[in-house]
Amino acid sequence: MKIIVTPLQDCYIIEPTIFEDERGYFFEKYNEKKFEELTGINCHFVQDNISKSSFGVVRGLHLQKGEHAQAKLVSCLEGKVWDVAVDLREDSPTFGKWFGIELTGENKLQLYIPRGFGHGFSVISENAVFAYKCDNYYNKKSEGSIKFNDEDLNIDWKLKEGEMILSEKDKHSPSFKDKNY
Repeated sequence: MKIIVTPLQDCYIIEPTIFEDERGYFFEKYNEKKFEELTGINCHFVQDNISKSSFGVVRGLHLQKGEHAQAKLVSCLEGKVWDVAVDLREDSPTFGKWFGIELTGENKLQLYIPRGFGHGFSVISENAVFAYKCDNYYNKKSEGSIKFNDEDLNIDWKLKEGEMILSEKDKHSPSFKDKNY
């Protein structure tokens, strides 16, 4: 396992060591002890979620607030997504900044997103199966969102706006500057 620092404070790319031969491949997807040794972060995941989406689907930007905030370890199991994390921690030097990375079933990269971040992704392949490990249980009353095309964040989703498929909630999320997310 290799840890790659992103431009956002406390947000990391995890690159697995992959063993391949004529039979296929093997890799350790996650090891809590190694993760803590390499990042200094003690994160115990309690919930795994999987979503399947088709080309053009944009999910986000989503977050859990307060005591139900979640750190996430995300990956794409099949297909290709453009994954985006936004630092919403007002005391952070990277507050209001975003980072994007292509996660695919082929590259097997993962992105660790700490608590206090917004998260979303767009599907840039025909279909994608996406996995989330979360360190806190989902709580509907604590969910929040930020408009996917917020002018202040100016996120490049790697799709044309006419290609995007959004939920009604995501179409009508509050803006970043309103801090009503």
